[in-house]
Amino acid sequence: MTSPRTAIGTFTPAQLGTLSLIGWSGEHPEGGHDVAFLLVYSLGDGSDGPAAVEAALRVALERSGLPVGAGLVRAAETPGLPVKLLVQAGQAVLTLPHFTAQYPVPPQWLAAAHEQGEAYAMFATRPWPEAVPGRPVSEELLRSFAADEEVIMTSAHCVLPVRSLG
Repeated sequence: MTSPRTAIGTFTPAQLGTLSLIGWSGEHPEGGHDVAFLLVYSLGDGSDGPAAVEAALRVALERSGLPVGAGLVRAAETPGLPVKLLVQAGQAVLTLPHFTAQYPVPPQWLAAAHEQGEAYAMFATRPWPEAVPGRPVSEELLRSFAADEEVIMTSAHCVLPVRSLG
């Protein structure tokens, strides 16, 4: 049996499927302070199926300077990284090549982001079809996906400085 794959180093935007963004805040296990978290994921509905979504996301992330499964990237220490986070008027706007998303963040997220001056972003390559935009995601469902060892190990991780307009 074979699975669909993208050619090494190539993908089409349609292969990425529906990309979405969700945020939450919580206590950092080592520092004891609140951290603002963002999770970028695909529903897995790309033009060539879920397996191709994973491969396409891996290529897209690595082209953006976000290595998958290779540790944490600190955007403030990585000149030219084309990944930006703008926080303004209760909205987080995340921009990467091939992806821009706006997310209305809760007050606790805003407080943590402004207090720390940064947000922790995880870019999952594994699809999450249960988290359909516009439908509420329970804390339990979010935790089961975002804390899953396989999801963590097959994701890119980045700490992004919080920027605002003026």
